[in-house]
Amino acid sequence: MASILVIDDDRAVLATINILLERAAHTVEAVDNSRTGLRLLETQSFDLLIVDIFMPGMDGFETMKLVHQSRPHMPIIVISGQQFSYSSERTPDFLHMATRLGAVSSLPKPFKPSALIGTVNGILSGSRLPAGLHSRIPAGISSERQ
Repeated sequence: MASILVIDDDRAVLATINILLERAAHTVEAVDNSRTGLRLLETQSFDLLIVDIFMPGMDGFETMKLVHQSRPHMPIIVISGQQFSYSSERTPDFLHMATRLGAVSSLPKPFKPSALIGTVNGILSGSRLPAGLHSRIPAGISSERQ
């Protein structure tokens, strides 16, 4: 179906996402750092990027910025296991912040397999995402390769 690049420094998360997406008939490249992911983006075509926000070296925010410079229409899902604030607490909501900076959706770790597959399929089909997820799907995103 789609070619998906996944960047996360946690190899267990990479393996899990890889298995789930391949079972859903997607082609997956999974790498454990942003620099390797950005090199792959220079030479390969991807329909979607899934990136962790907090990683050593280059974080997900910087990765998103660089991806948007070279591929402004590539949809990005951000993921993170960092603690978040959904109320008036002082802790920033980094997932929401990432969607404001250009990610089309976000998922807090741990997430259910159905949430990941539903989010990916929703973005690739251009449909709305399940209620409660941060999302911003740009016009023109479909399951066809760009």
